[in-house]
Amino acid sequence: MPDDSLQPDPDVDLVARARNGDTRAFDALIHKYGEKLYGLVYNMTSHKEDTHDLLQDIFAKAYHSLPRFRGQSSFYTWIYQIAVNMTLNFLKKRKRRGGLSLNELDASFQDDPALVDASHLANPEKQSKLHELQKRLNEAMLSLSEAHRTVVTMFDIQGIPHAEIARILKVSEGTVRSRLHYAHLHLQSKLQDYWE
Repeated sequence: MPDDSLQPDPDVDLVARARNGDTRAFDALIHKYGEKLYGLVYNMTSHKEDTHDLLQDIFAKAYHSLPRFRGQSSFYTWIYQIAVNMTLNFLKKRKRRGGLSLNELDASFQDDPALVDASHLANPEKQSKLHELQKRLNEAMLSLSEAHRTVVTMFDIQGIPHAEIARILKVSEGTVRSRLHYAHLHLQSKLQDYWE
């Protein structure tokens, strides 16, 4: 994760070309950051279709907002801010509509190679335990407030440093650390019986 205060924005040329209507330059930016943004949005929504729809909207908004991008932060930080804000707005609307039931959650973690190895697939008991753990983790994540889930997603899942999260969310580093602390305590309490 680049530190905006120490490093020049590596995307200056691509952004300048994209601002001048070079769609290939903007496609290069999408290619560069699409996977990371997908992970961010997916971990906040826990829903593939919503994530795909949101990503299209995020990239469309970023493209149309490029003329207003002043370069006061890196392009990376700027588009993360757009993604976080649009996803939080989406989650608020979804909550007003009645939210997402646990049955609607994606079970895509079952296919995540980082979580599943061949021995689990060959062992139904281990596979069943893994499925239960995935379900419990998903439920615990959804029980967090949006602000807490956002920092857990950014820090624990995406590996974004505290200072960068603070810049993206426009809060202090102390607020980020505080939210993480309370989110971790909450997750620990939700999952405590699973580990006993």
